Amino acid sequence: MTVTYSRRVADARLGTFSHLLLRWRGSIYKLLYRELIIFTIFYCAISILYRFILSDEQRRLFEKLAIYCDKYASLIPLSFVLGFYVTLVVSRWWGQFESVPWPDRLGALVGGHVRGADESARLIRRTLMRYANLSGVLIYRSVSTAVYKRFPTMDHLVQAGLMTAEELRQLQMLPSPHNKFWVPCMWFVSLTMRARAEGRINNDVALTALLNELNTLRSQCMKLYGYDWISLPLVYTQVVTVAVYSYFVACLIGRQFLDPSQDYPGHDLDFYLPVFTLLQFFFYVGWLKVAEQLINPFGEDDDDFETNWLVDRNLQVSLLSVDEMYDSVPQVERDKYWNESEPQPPYTAASAEHKKPSFMGSALDIRWVCPAQAPPSQ
Repeated sequence: MTVTYSRRVADARLGTFSHLLLRWRGSIYKLLYRELIIFTIFYCAISILYRFILSDEQRRLFEKLAIYCDKYASLIPLSFVLGFYVTLVVSRWWGQFESVPWPDRLGALVGGHVRGADESARLIRRTLMRYANLSGVLIYRSVSTAVYKRFPTMDHLVQAGLMTAEELRQLQMLPSPHNKFWVPCMWFVSLTMRARAEGRINNDVALTALLNELNTLRSQCMKLYGYDWISLPLVYTQVVTVAVYSYFVACLIGRQFLDPSQDYPGHDLDFYLPVFTLLQFFFYVGWLKVAEQLINPFGEDDDDFETNWLVDRNLQVSLLSVDEMYDSVPQVERDKYWNESEPQPPYTAASAEHKKPSFMGSALDIRWVCPAQAPPSQ
């Protein structure tokens, strides 16, 4: 679902961003075209009503109403209200991404501190990471529609191998009406303490490092839960939505082209479509639609987070790091620059232009001439 175009804008050249304007998936055109068509249809319908259906007396009354709407629509502080709202939404959107739990650091600690090459040690390492991933999946099921559709019931988690039937039984027996995403974290703690008692974790420093990293992952899950629970105040969202749509409802009448023969100020020309009003609609309503898309990035919009990909990726990487990668080190050899004091990796012909000399400091580039010595006094 996420639309990535970083490679297309790696170099700022002529027409770099113009290529992006032609993309449909994740574009503002795809997000806004329905509203733009509806606005245009209503505008044309009112224009036809004014030009061909109303009587002369009704036209004069409509013209007064249009001038009134055009004059006072500018009193709506649209730019300020909408700009501040979108700033809050984008800040909240990025904060949710930074709260996504990644088990990579925890996997590195489990692989480094839970020692043993036997099957029991391997089982402990894999189970610990499965518990960490299970906690993340449980929180994703609570906040992401895509993950919930993938695992609509807890039995689906058992079928997927993310938890066992016994673990599901214990989870369901726990007498708590609240979200139980934290339960696998407690299983992680208990299993870690057992591994320490069995001597598979060498010291308490390593145990503390494991538990601290687990608490970090649990805090990230809790942040996602909090973001889903506490939304932006509904009254603010309503104010912004009402402000935008009421402004353009007024524009449907206020931006009509009136009869030039009536000599109304600013109505010297007569067109069928208000090009600049449509552009204004495109920008302001597009701004609002962007906020609507970003306010909950765990849905199924084009730019929402790939939560199902996160589930797959985190499970595979964490299990690989504590199992296949456990004590796996390539043969240690001398590097290519063993006897060189100034190692310099080669450049290809395409990258040679990027080779730059070392920066020594801006003041060292100053060129100045020493003033001549004054002749000795007589």
